[in-house]
Amino acid sequence: MKIGAFTITEVIFGHFRLDGGCMFGSVPKNLWSKSIPGDPENCIHLACRSLLIDVGDRRFLVDVGMGEKWSDKQRQIYGIRNTPKESWGFEPRSVTDIILTHLHFDHAGGITSPTPDGGVELSFPHATIHLQRANWNHANNPTLKDRASYLPENVQPLANAKLALYEGTSEVVPGLLVHRVDGHTKGQQWIEVTDGTNKLFFATDLIPTAHHVPLAYHMGYDVCAETLLVEKQAFLERARTENALLCFQHDADTAAVRVVMNDRGQYAGTDGVRSLDL
Repeated sequence: MKIGAFTITEVIFGHFRLDGGCMFGSVPKNLWSKSIPGDPENCIHLACRSLLIDVGDRRFLVDVGMGEKWSDKQRQIYGIRNTPKESWGFEPRSVTDIILTHLHFDHAGGITSPTPDGGVELSFPHATIHLQRANWNHANNPTLKDRASYLPENVQPLANAKLALYEGTSEVVPGLLVHRVDGHTKGQQWIEVTDGTNKLFFATDLIPTAHHVPLAYHMGYDVCAETLLVEKQAFLERARTENALLCFQHDADTAAVRVVMNDRGQYAGTDGVRSLDL
């Protein structure tokens, strides 16, 4: 799809699964399972959706999937089914910039690749990596709450990468912005692409799927539900009043919606699309 000078392509790096109860926090199963039923182990099917954004002579990739550094046991637990590199639709060496929304393994796992000697190396060694400074600092010293999501093999090698670290809302290039939010994890950033009239908001884990649009629906993984709900309400109101296309990172069936208020005065998604490649 096109927004002004930006050409935006959807990239599905793969699929995985997580526990449905964790994905919906305090929302009981008899509610969330009506719209997204779990498998026999109570897990729900999720996508690793990313954006490839071309503008001028620069190519931005937003998040990089889970990568290939997984044991057979881990692949079974998380139901990891990655898209082969040959099917990505772009050459990794063509990427000039990578925007990481945050360094959790399902967003940044592909930033490094395994080497034959059992180590890891940067998957995009020539790309500049754009990240919130707060998330970089937090990933290097995570709390007990989210330590399991910040894996050293994804974080430590970035000390040798070309890092562009931001302090809150910043414009990466004109019309491409990052916005800091902290409820899910410290220093997460969601992405805005705009030509001044048309807008796309990439919500990342602020609103991971279309099933999480209602304000009360959020994840048990979030480090601070109170903070997240304040951030989410402000985000949804912006998306509604600015008629932004709201893109979901983890919804396996719905790529994006427009946000409206329904007849009960609650935020809801409408005009959903299965793919951004319109």
